[in-house]
Amino acid sequence: MDQVRGGRAQTRAGGASPRPRGGEPATRAYIGSFTSAGGRGVIAADVDAATGALTVTGATDAVADPSFLALAGPVLHAVSETAPGAVAAFDVTGPVPRLLGDPVPVGGDSPTHLTHHAGHVLTANYGCGSVSVVPLAADGGPRPVTGVLRHEGGGPVVERQAGPHAHQVLPAPGGRWVVSVDLGTDSVRIFALDPATGTPVLHGETALRPGTGPRHLAFHPSGGHAYVLNELEPTLTVCRWDAGAGVLTPLGETRVVPDGTPGAPRYPSEVVVAPDGRHLWVAVRGDDTLAVLALDADGAGATLVTSVPCGGSWPRDLTLDPTGTRLYAANERSGDVTWFDVDPVTGIPVRAGSVEAPAASCVVLG
Repeated sequence: MDQVRGGRAQTRAGGASPRPRGGEPATRAYIGSFTSAGGRGVIAADVDAATGALTVTGATDAVADPSFLALAGPVLHAVSETAPGAVAAFDVTGPVPRLLGDPVPVGGDSPTHLTHHAGHVLTANYGCGSVSVVPLAADGGPRPVTGVLRHEGGGPVVERQAGPHAHQVLPAPGGRWVVSVDLGTDSVRIFALDPATGTPVLHGETALRPGTGPRHLAFHPSGGHAYVLNELEPTLTVCRWDAGAGVLTPLGETRVVPDGTPGAPRYPSEVVVAPDGRHLWVAVRGDDTLAVLALDADGAGATLVTSVPCGGSWPRDLTLDPTGTRLYAANERSGDVTWFDVDPVTGIPVRAGSVEAPAASCVVLG
């Protein structure tokens, strides 16, 4: 596990925020971190609506390595990225997250991502290459697993793709299907939940170029396209999404770093899309940048515009404010969360401030 060194919180004085393009600004933020690398667990913070600045209000290390979080009203769910892995729920109505009951095992190792779907929490279990389905009680607490979808296969990069490694699970537009992105098998699986049993039922699988190592994807706000971010090669695969048929079709690839860029290997980590569908942003570890890509009017193409420094080291996660005017980068190795104002015309982020968050791995806003 990467060790980190925390930094002193900094904010930019003055300056007007861009006009909101989307929903209401966030008022709270929650930061996941690796307790095994010196992190504080789940950190809660207030969000200044005018500046986007974060002010930490408390933290809890009640769960080991809560590396990814998902918010549902007053309840925050977290993976415990351990072997075996687990899911935990926190009441976040107060300044410090409060654990709701005991974490529930997910029947898989090292869950790296989770999402909400149809009254369940779904986890992507990187260590064993599977997706687990965890039903939720009335208070939002996790209940025993109702099903596990086990991925199969591998890829040509032997040291990273000897077997399946599910890295993300996400509901698809339309509400019927769920997609799971697998770095080890160079593919995206499409499945649905059996409404009677809550078990996952595989529908199909989309193969991507061997050796690219898909990590995460994001959908265009129109729902007709998806953008698969690859980790083992710094590229973005643009896909068409057919919500009726549940079919994902690759259209082409775009590099997320300039051609011929020298230096250390680059490992993209997260992709987010603007509410108006004009831009998307990618966090790139290795050169520690945020890439800005312009999207075609119909969402069927992406073009690299520029890259800016991420404000720290090893940006593991990237989150967009609901207004579409700010980005938050969780910089794991430098131990901070940095926020940026986004130019509403060019999409280029401008650093606005940061707060110390050792071993930061995820930021969610609410």
